[in-house]
Amino acid sequence: MAVVLANVAGRALATTGFLWTGEVAQFALSVLTFVGGVVAYRRLQHLPVRALTNLLPPRTQAVLVVLAEWLVLLAAAVVAIASATLVRSTWNEQTPILRIPAATIALPLSAAMALLALYAFERLLRADRRTLVGVGAVLAALLLLALLSSAWWQPLVTPTVATSVVLGVFLLTVLAGLPVGFALILGAAAYLWVSNSSPMVALPQNMVNGTGNYVLLAVPFFVLAGLIMERGGISLRLVRFVQALVGHVRGGLLHVVVVSMYLVSGLSGSKAADVAAVGSVMRNMLAREGYRPGEGAAVLAASAAMGETVPPSIAMLVLGSITSLSIAALFVGGIIPAAVIGLCLMLLISVRARIANAPRAARASRSTLGRAALGAVLPLLMPLILFGGILFGIATPTEVSSFAVLYGIALAFFYREMDLRGLGRTVVDSAALSGMVLFILAAASAFSWVLTTASLPQHLVELLHGVNDSSLVFLVGSIALLIAAGTLLEGLPALNVLAPLLLPIAVQLGISPLHYGIVLVIAMGIGAFMPPAGVGFYVCCAIQRTEVEPASRAMMPYLGVLIAGLLVVAFVPALTLVLPHAFGFH
Repeated sequence: MAVVLANVAGRALATTGFLWTGEVAQFALSVLTFVGGVVAYRRLQHLPVRALTNLLPPRTQAVLVVLAEWLVLLAAAVVAIASATLVRSTWNEQTPILRIPAATIALPLSAAMALLALYAFERLLRADRRTLVGVGAVLAALLLLALLSSAWWQPLVTPTVATSVVLGVFLLTVLAGLPVGFALILGAAAYLWVSNSSPMVALPQNMVNGTGNYVLLAVPFFVLAGLIMERGGISLRLVRFVQALVGHVRGGLLHVVVVSMYLVSGLSGSKAADVAAVGSVMRNMLAREGYRPGEGAAVLAASAAMGETVPPSIAMLVLGSITSLSIAALFVGGIIPAAVIGLCLMLLISVRARIANAPRAARASRSTLGRAALGAVLPLLMPLILFGGILFGIATPTEVSSFAVLYGIALAFFYREMDLRGLGRTVVDSAALSGMVLFILAAASAFSWVLTTASLPQHLVELLHGVNDSSLVFLVGSIALLIAAGTLLEGLPALNVLAPLLLPIAVQLGISPLHYGIVLVIAMGIGAFMPPAGVGFYVCCAIQRTEVEPASRAMMPYLGVLIAGLLVVAFVPALTLVLPHAFGFH
């Protein structure tokens, strides 16, 4: 962050920035992605999808847990060996500005894979010895058999078979409980081995390339800003203001959740931080007013899905970094669609509250409302700084996000809610959380490259021609695909893999790429928070301290409204495009 701010200062004072900041940023991203992602693994922040494995007998679950650790060890070994080849082959190349070996950017990946192998081995040593040896022996035997017989079966592998293998390996490992980042790596490695179309070094090369975009530095900055908001009392003041504003209407506290998520989503950019910031504040309030924890978790999850397009959004930052879409245009275009879906959720809450004859809370007095509004003034300046800086081209998203961190730190210390020790813990936690997000994006970049090599975009185009090039069918199919993929892939990887494949097809059909991008982001968000497999939904349940089953039942009507609101946004492009056109984006 210091390097980014120094670049801004240099540009302001000398009308030119420091040319070397791009290379330093790329190295910083590589360290944060790979070392931070591995530390997140040790912290158990790479969450597996347990929806199916939880239905199995305890003995089978134990076997699958050990299998997942063996597969993590296998992924670490494959990438470590391939990345060593990448480092050797690029060591004599030099970066254009600092003139250091180009392999320096890949070195954190090699180091991280050694660390990952150590952590996986550490976990395996805690497992039951019979299960450990049995699962390891079976896996080793299968791999050895495939290796020894490869001369026989590899010539028989067609592109279709190779594509089926990569998708099959990915889906089976995810459903067996392997965290999605490692499943993406194994799926990509399986394709390269089975198809024999490219050397295995393409896997680490594409993982490193996936973290090379300067704009991705905004991800850790926004995550850090979100955690500072949560722990520095900033989100609390926003929630209090919203409660004073709308808490008196029927079903008021659930309305507070929706409006607060809209506001907080516009500040932090991190869904985990958003949910924690609002959910932890609202949990006790909801319990005191007699709301069921499952209902609170459902509204929290639905509101988080709605907030995916409220700027600044990590999903839109990622979409802008992997496509030609303007991040500023995405930020402007996402405001009204999120508001439309939020109003739909509030309408459902009002109808359900009226049917249940829910009591009304007392209206806040003018003095209470005034104090709450005064307390929210400084926190509400943050979205103006972020949005205005990006929209009017004052600074890049990365630079603006670094200022958001500084502003958040200043507020947290001003409110006396954070000291230097607390700030240090927050920085470490945000590094691990950012590493987890970026590691998944790096793995998804390699997986997306593999799918492109396997000609999956061409197959999608052929399938589209089979339905008479209908833009309506394509939109509905895209929504269904992104919701399903967002559920399985923790959201962002689904966008990272599918958006580059689908966006060119949408343009061919005459669909606005900006409008289509917003639809994809919302669909991905719904999938990430959809029960029973959406990882975001489990986070909401954990924060509200409720079981998944009652929360899933409570989520059903809200899920229906989310999908209905998304269809309205999809079939009424003006909702997305009116603001971007007003600001000169086309």
